[in-house]
Amino acid sequence: MILTTTESIQGKSYETLGIVKGSTIQTVNAIKDIGAGLKTLVGGELKKYNEMMEKARDIAVKRMIDEASQMGADAIVCVRFTTSSIMQSAAEVMAYGTAVKLQ
Repeated sequence: MILTTTESIQGKSYETLGIVKGSTIQTVNAIKDIGAGLKTLVGGELKKYNEMMEKARDIAVKRMIDEASQMGADAIVCVRFTTSSIMQSAAEVMAYGTAVKLQ
């Protein structure tokens, strides 16, 4: 599956199939959350949250690709990500774009 953030794929023509998306809500466990809370006192990178968000992006992209595959797509153009806080220590990540069939 070709993924691109651009509106087109250079040198390719395609048929638009529709919008596709994939999302997930992730959280870290309570122990890691307490550790991150203590880290905010001294500053620095919150590595467990970075890992959580990276995992969430990977899951969201996989789900988006699965939806596009079910539509018969060869590629997804205009891929974007969005995030939102659901509750303390939990975030939703959504990947979305336009599924296309190459011609």
